[in-house]
Amino acid sequence: MAGIAAAVAFTIVAATPAYAVGDINTLIDSIRNWVAGLLAGLATLFLTLGGLRYLTAGGNQRAIEEGKGAIKSALIGYALAALSPMLVDILRRVLGT
Repeated sequence: MAGIAAAVAFTIVAATPAYAVGDINTLIDSIRNWVAGLLAGLATLFLTLGGLRYLTAGGNQRAIEEGKGAIKSALIGYALAALSPMLVDILRRVLGT
């Protein structure tokens, strides 16, 4: 899990060149867009996998519960992606920008 977090952090830092950032607001917006896109992509993956597990469970209660859990994780991911603009506004208020 730490390797994934490091890869995500590197992607966010490497995706926005230092010369392209005019101020802190631009940087925060870029990070927000990357995180929201990443969350939406992962949520779509979890939704697809959960749906496949649920549909192919064939009456197996464990597989049904795993499918439901993946679908719930996907819904949480979509909610976080949708709420990311609000979280960025809170961060801006805390930083005073």
